Amino acid sequence: MLFFILLFINTKVFSQKKNQKYYYNQGQLKEEGWLKEGEKTSFWKYYYRNGTLKKEGNYKDNLEHKYWYFYRLNVLLKKEGHFKEGLQNNWWLFYDKAGNISHKYQLKKNQKNGYCLI
Repeated sequence: MLFFILLFINTKVFSQKKNQKYYYNQGQLKEEGWLKEGEKTSFWKYYYRNGTLKKEGNYKDNLEHKYWYFYRLNVLLKKEGHFKEGLQNNWWLFYDKAGNISHKYQLKKNQKNGYCLI
């Protein structure tokens, strides 16, 4: 019985999510998010060397998942869209340097598939 209790406790400890941060060589925050069993999971943020947000989104099984945002160095949106199993899917919006939507694509497995609105 004691063996099963210890096995349950060990499994529970190792399967918990852990917040992780990685840094550039100069000490600036590079990325932060959650790890579970050594794989990226849940919400992650990535930063440029100057500290501004580069991209943010969710992971599932160490692959990009759900909705992601990508930013320019000047903090304006560059693009945003859906991921499924690490591949771009559904509608993606692309922004010009002024932050206005320049075009929209329907994608499937990283390939244009469907409508494109310019």
